[in-house]
Amino acid sequence: MYKTPCCRLSGLVGLSVKRKLVLNVPQCNQTARNLIQLHRRDPSNWLTYQHLIFLKRQYVTKNNSELHQRAILKHTPALTLVDEQDDTIERQVETDQAKEARLDRQWRQMKVNVADLPDVYAKLAKIKLTALVVTSAAAGFAMAPVPFDPLLFFVSSLGIGLASCTANSINQYFEVPFDSNMNRTKNRPLVRGQVSPLHAVSFALACGIPGVALLTLAVNPLTGFLGALNIFLYTCCYTPLKRLSISNTWVGAVVGALPPAMGWTAATGCLGQGALLMGGFLYCWQFPHFNALSWNLREDYSRGGYRMILGLIGLSTLAPVLDVTTWTFPVISLPINLYISYLAFRFYRKGDRSSARKLFFCSLWHLPMLLLLAFTCKKPRRDPEEPAPPAASLALALQS
Repeated sequence: MYKTPCCRLSGLVGLSVKRKLVLNVPQCNQTARNLIQLHRRDPSNWLTYQHLIFLKRQYVTKNNSELHQRAILKHTPALTLVDEQDDTIERQVETDQAKEARLDRQWRQMKVNVADLPDVYAKLAKIKLTALVVTSAAAGFAMAPVPFDPLLFFVSSLGIGLASCTANSINQYFEVPFDSNMNRTKNRPLVRGQVSPLHAVSFALACGIPGVALLTLAVNPLTGFLGALNIFLYTCCYTPLKRLSISNTWVGAVVGALPPAMGWTAATGCLGQGALLMGGFLYCWQFPHFNALSWNLREDYSRGGYRMILGLIGLSTLAPVLDVTTWTFPVISLPINLYISYLAFRFYRKGDRSSARKLFFCSLWHLPMLLLLAFTCKKPRRDPEEPAPPAASLALALQS
């Protein structure tokens, strides 16, 4: 019997087709006929499984198309133009009503586990950020050149903390559609549906109204006004600007700079040079911190962050000039200011993940250390009965 000669082909496994196979193949099998025709064109080659799979796909596709052509379409009754229009309007009305009912249920009704409420409220308030706000306000209160009042300190810290909880909760309420698209924020309570939007807004109002009232009535009206202004800037200015322009960083820095100034005004009752100085520390510190955190936007932010971090050295030198600290403060704060400036310069030049990470972690301990050094170098408070220094006495004599 004559056998088909075989040779190499580009396949892993081959199949040798013999001539006697031609006589035994049914004529109705299109796949086998294609296989035979392919073998007849070039009988000296091997046929691989790749060829068989290709022919099988052709066969299945052809059968599916034939079945689809034999399918009988369902007869639909003919409708007039008026009937179609009325039916479309009715379905549209029903859809809108269902959507409105669903949104109303989502806004008002949602089962909440009472045991989970403390954790939910902590996430709505961004408890870590609120703790940083209260700490910076406490630093401003402690740096004020007045006797320390524990009760006033507690009341002002409580009011500032409640105002911060309000701003953070309203911020999350506005940003639910955007938080759901980011891994960092996709587990927030409103995104996961742990509480309803009405619940979140009610929590914000329950914190904001007593907080601002406490600052206004129990502390002083200036601090209460700054608290309400900070809520407005954070929710109505900073939050919308985050999706419009990179200038949101500058507005957000003002929001972060107000708490230490509020601590100063809570202790003294006035917005003096020390309040502006403490706010300036927070304002300049936020740029390297945020720029390192937002590493993907380094091309837009790194230059501004590097410029602002250099301002910390100037503000440290300005503190004794404004009679807030002694001249020891700019000397002992120079090493940490130079170190964070060096890291900011590296991030500005390289713009890689390593330099961003180092700058971010340095900013976490730099601010508490700087405020602690400022507190240790605070200018001693002079009693009113103590005679003024010679320069001040001469100035008073010239004025009189």
